[in-house]
Amino acid sequence: MKISCVILTMGNRVAELDRAVESALTQTDGDVEVVIVGNGADVPQLSVRPRPGSAATIRTVRIGHNAGIPMGRNRGVQECSGDVVLFLDDDGWYADSKLVAHIRERFASEPDLAVISFRVMDPDGGSVQRRHVPRLRAGDPERSSPVTTFLGGACAIRRSAFLQVGGLPERFFYAHEETDLAWRLLGEGYRIEYDAQTVMYHPLVLPTRHSDFFRLNARNRVWLARRNLPWPLAVLYLGNWIALTLLRERSGPSLKAWFQGFREGLREPAGERRPMAWRTAWRMLRLGRPPIV
Repeated sequence: MKISCVILTMGNRVAELDRAVESALTQTDGDVEVVIVGNGADVPQLSVRPRPGSAATIRTVRIGHNAGIPMGRNRGVQECSGDVVLFLDDDGWYADSKLVAHIRERFASEPDLAVISFRVMDPDGGSVQRRHVPRLRAGDPERSSPVTTFLGGACAIRRSAFLQVGGLPERFFYAHEETDLAWRLLGEGYRIEYDAQTVMYHPLVLPTRHSDFFRLNARNRVWLARRNLPWPLAVLYLGNWIALTLLRERSGPSLKAWFQGFREGLREPAGERRPMAWRTAWRMLRLGRPPIV
């Protein structure tokens, strides 16, 4: 079972990119194919190389403009040949050189497993942010469990399943694209697992560092519902998130941007609508995260 690793970069983190690539190339079991996607930028010259005698490879591809995370990762999957694809941010790296061996064993023995979501740890304090544990009961990040979504930059995906459901929705640009993919995979009968044994290091950062976070977060949440949910669930889902946002967010400019994005989500095309079956919604409820949360 061949393993590929797709790394997105905007060319401005040279040392970090070196570290990310090195963590993929130094895996003890398996020659990893690394594909680096320059998203609107040239891929910088790397100082790391595959080990002598290794069949590991490094390939680079450049997208002429910043096309967003979903298109960048889709392009990486198109360029790679692995049976399983790891997605890695250029400022992240793998904590354990045996990670690929563990992933290969799981995917080889569990044919209905589509995604493994990694445990993301702060390299300085060792802490895990709550949002990095993709379930409602996130108090124990060392507990593995089935989940209904995953972390886009810290995961392993069965490539055939990824292609079967059409990959990531490129119009999203940023935010909720992995949830869209996860819901479609669940609809095809696949499993998604949060595996606490697979650890990735990533500096402690907040998603709100992006200037358009609130607008894209709201717009894409509306698109997510319009594309994937039966209309009764879509109404409940969006109403629930309006209430949660009003309760959680106290900043006037942030709320203004969020509702601007919400309106964009209602007015602009969301892409192909393929509402999930009610049995999929029931399955998500049994897994502890119904599609209204």
